[in-house]
Amino acid sequence: MSDDASVRADDRAHVFHSWSAQGLIDPMPIAGAGGSYFWDYSGKRYLDFSSQLVNVNIGHQHPRLVQAIQEQAAKLCTVAPSFSNDKRGEAARLIAELAPGDLNRVFFTNGGAEANENAVRLARLHTGRHKVLSTYRSYHGATTTAITATGDPRRWPNEPTAVGIVHFWGPYPYRSAFHAADEVEEGERALQHLRDTIVFEGPSTIAAVLLETVVGTNGILVPPRGYLAGVRAICDEFGIVLIADEIMAGFGRCGEWFAVDYWGVAPDLITFAKGINSGYLPLGGVIISDPIAETFSERVYPGGLTYSGHPLACASAVASIQIFKEEGIIEHARALGEDVIGPALRDLAERHPSVGEVRGLGVFWALELVRDRSTREPLVPFNASGAAAAPMNEFAAACKQRGVWPFTHFNRTHVVPPCTATADEVREGVAVLDEALAVADSYYTGA
Repeated sequence: MSDDASVRADDRAHVFHSWSAQGLIDPMPIAGAGGSYFWDYSGKRYLDFSSQLVNVNIGHQHPRLVQAIQEQAAKLCTVAPSFSNDKRGEAARLIAELAPGDLNRVFFTNGGAEANENAVRLARLHTGRHKVLSTYRSYHGATTTAITATGDPRRWPNEPTAVGIVHFWGPYPYRSAFHAADEVEEGERALQHLRDTIVFEGPSTIAAVLLETVVGTNGILVPPRGYLAGVRAICDEFGIVLIADEIMAGFGRCGEWFAVDYWGVAPDLITFAKGINSGYLPLGGVIISDPIAETFSERVYPGGLTYSGHPLACASAVASIQIFKEEGIIEHARALGEDVIGPALRDLAERHPSVGEVRGLGVFWALELVRDRSTREPLVPFNASGAAAAPMNEFAAACKQRGVWPFTHFNRTHVVPPCTATADEVREGVAVLDEALAVADSYYTGA
């Protein structure tokens, strides 16, 4: 029988962890999970304010989702992608029915990075062009093209990798690259910047603009109203494919099936993963518009994966979508953001000087922590490590000590519990943030 010591021993002796210096980590063994909580082998419970990697949208161990996987395993565990399969077809139909516009076909992958790799490939083959524009402050995955498209420091040690990626600045009113006075001006100037970038890179060379609809790990950056519609119009003008990366923002996280629905914008391709089945099994994909799908009607698409549309994963997606519909999870997530999370976080900002800004939608929120509200100096420097990162590390430790597992990145803490979390669970977590923010306040230097 497993215990803390044996799990820890096997892990340290044999597991090679991602994004880590192997000798400097000591991962905490997890014994189990349920709903909005997980626990270690001592029985200490943690409120999962990170939804693991912002993917357990339906909560841990949802009994209907577990049962669906068990039932499919008893029926058919695996089948090659070249065959048709009932759960694969049903999952694709359900996803297409939820997607906006004419996005009616689904190419299944094992996760989000592969989804973005294939979306870029589809766009390049469809347009006959090679360049892809993506933003700074973005994350699109750790495979070759996806990490090159990424606009944060995780890209740096992986370079040089793919070619043809050009980065530009997206809107971020709190730290505007355009010296904008307000959100309206930020959106306008960000669109002009994108247009200028396209003109100077050569519109005839650009296959796609790849955007996280709402930027995830790099800040929960909600675009100003009109921005996504403006990007859509620019892409239409120049014949450029618009790819919406909804890997983190989709399937309820923003209080909508897809975050683009909030603004009524239909991209040409949507990439998804995470919330489609809350990570119960590896699954991702690309939702493809009719014109792009038609490109490959009599032309071979040169890509594929051994586990594309895996029956177990697709069965979990079917069950998850059904549960979302029948249990009103989209509506619950929307209300949780409007009625509970947003007001509670704004109240924290009133009482803690270290909170520079609150922003978010649905169950997708961030507190930006600062040393000085007037200058907006971040609590820790960009990409801080070692002693420079101490304030955020101490804040995170204070949360964990009190039984809340936070999601922190640079100078932000993200509030991203499962979309199924109750109002009381959210208030429980916010109460812990309230106490832990005393750590951030202790570093405050402003007036």
